[in-house]
Amino acid sequence: MLTGKTLCDFAELALKIGVNLQKGQGLEIVCPTEKSDVAEAIALKAYEIGAKIVRVRWENDKTDRINYLHADKDALCEVPKWYVDSKNYLLKNDFCYIAIAAEDPSAFKDVPEERLAAVAKARGKKLKKYFDEVMANGIRWCVISVPTEDWAKQVFPNRENPVEKLSEAIEKTMRLDKKDPVKEWRKHIEKLNVHAQFLNDANFEYLHFENSKGTDLYVGLAIDHVWISAEEKAKDGVPFVANMPTEEVFTAPHNKKIDGVVKSALPLCYNGQIIDDFSLTFKKGRIVDFSAAKGYGLLKNLINTDSGTKSLGEVALIGKNSPIAQSKILFYNTLFDENASCHIAIGQGYPTTVKNGENLSAKEKKEKGLNDSIEHVDFMIGTPDLKVTGITFDGKQIPVFRNGEWVI
Repeated sequence: MLTGKTLCDFAELALKIGVNLQKGQGLEIVCPTEKSDVAEAIALKAYEIGAKIVRVRWENDKTDRINYLHADKDALCEVPKWYVDSKNYLLKNDFCYIAIAAEDPSAFKDVPEERLAAVAKARGKKLKKYFDEVMANGIRWCVISVPTEDWAKQVFPNRENPVEKLSEAIEKTMRLDKKDPVKEWRKHIEKLNVHAQFLNDANFEYLHFENSKGTDLYVGLAIDHVWISAEEKAKDGVPFVANMPTEEVFTAPHNKKIDGVVKSALPLCYNGQIIDDFSLTFKKGRIVDFSAAKGYGLLKNLINTDSGTKSLGEVALIGKNSPIAQSKILFYNTLFDENASCHIAIGQGYPTTVKNGENLSAKEKKEKGLNDSIEHVDFMIGTPDLKVTGITFDGKQIPVFRNGEWVI
């Protein structure tokens, strides 16, 4: 478990590198009830930095599961106005937020898939305005994670002290095992910036993904696309890091220029259930066929959420030698697993991944090829033998990845 100096360093990273909390700013923390000590540590550190107020929103998988199983479906899908207002309040009152993602990967394994899908769709519609602003960096946010008992038991089912094992793994991926974690993160950000700069200078029209699992996918890139690394700038001009840990550089696909087949490389934990060994077939940017050895119904519901979930909103590149990949641990948590492998995302694209995207109208974003949806779900496609080739507008082919790693 994160304790003492390590917990203090963790809180400092989340606040100084993650949301980059400014003096006089409000902070919301979304936290599992069993990790109140983490919320307390972050709150104390936030006030040291100069926060004007810290609010905590508690979450509990077990009570959520009870509701999913027993509540009236109409009531379950109702999204109260006060809840929507509370999220929009953050935007209007200069808050940033930290979400502690530590869900039990199998928390909702026995919940009917249609109930999970209905709730996700209802929330997505009601919170569309808020999520659009989040995706456009209208608020500084950061997703981090700490070990919980149920999650740790799934990651290390046959090991003694699984929470301690998971804690050690998280400390390494967060660079908390270093003398000065904040300094280490600054160096890491600069390294990722080099990859992003290369890709922006190259200005590829397509990326071609190939591997021995059967992936053979051409991903067209959005018009005026921009590759982004760990650190972004919010609309207020203040830099922040949205995911910690992160090893990726990412951009927007063109949602009408995706063709071929892609196979999953790792299981996907979605809505507290697992989708595994799945494939998607694309034609002219749309999913035209799919399969899954596990979680087929869940995948089907995801793809049919809205028109945008039939295409892609993100493509991200991560080398196989990233610390998370080298750990050889399957975390059953997208925050970590997506940083062990190149990945793509079904659904919404980030406006910031096209030039001046946060200031474009919906029509203008559509013309750039940026995808629109109420969902954004990353899944992992990178393998140790992954080959990625960049294709320029004049047809020149440039190696980007060979054998799962950068060649630039």
